[in-house]
Amino acid sequence: MLRIAVLALVLLYLLPIGVSALLYAARARGDWRSADRSSAGLLPDPRAHRAALVRVFSARTVSWRGILATHAWIVVKEEGATAYSRFDYTAWGRPIWVDRFVPDGRWFGSLPETVVGLDGPEAAAAIPRIRGVIAGYRYAAPGDYTVWPGPNSNTFVAAVMAAVPEVGASLPATAIGKDFPYDGRWFGPTPSGTGLRLNLGGYLGVTLGWVEGIELNILGAVAGLDLRRPALKLPALGRLGF
Repeated sequence: MLRIAVLALVLLYLLPIGVSALLYAARARGDWRSADRSSAGLLPDPRAHRAALVRVFSARTVSWRGILATHAWIVVKEEGATAYSRFDYTAWGRPIWVDRFVPDGRWFGSLPETVVGLDGPEAAAAIPRIRGVIAGYRYAAPGDYTVWPGPNSNTFVAAVMAAVPEVGASLPATAIGKDFPYDGRWFGPTPSGTGLRLNLGGYLGVTLGWVEGIELNILGAVAGLDLRRPALKLPALGRLGF
């Protein structure tokens, strides 16, 4: 049994991290301070798109930390509004930043992916709840941000997504910090409300849910299975499947 456990640890955790490190080493990199943060073209022109809109984006984080982790953020637009509102949670000053970056901008050169997309009446119903969670977020004071195990940007977005469980989505396995107990509870429902999660302060945990699938968190690194859309979830590499 010990040999099986060691082999599983190597295959599911250490090997994916090693592969991601090699991919990082093979990429051309410049100074992160001059990295591209322009629009990735994932959002329509807000002046022409009258419907309400909600998006959650995720992209590889800055420098070598991108080997392991991604950064998530939230974008909303009320019906008829002519501009988007973007919310990030960062280590810089007061942690909740509003409109500091381009709504669908590359995260210091990394192309974002769309995790959640709501439009029209669904988005309009969700936006007040999203703004309410952001306004009352418990880790909003300077100094509250902690890179690992949280609360960090992914903890913040996971808390917002929990307020809108009908989105039927979860943050990727690379979103280190998503399992930090943003509500202070170490045992309870998953953010989607479709399962249960045991979480020991973000350091160790098990998640079982229809949306989240089966996830094992070891020191923030997540491995598991997506049951709804069959796939492997691997630390550092993310989703491998359909």
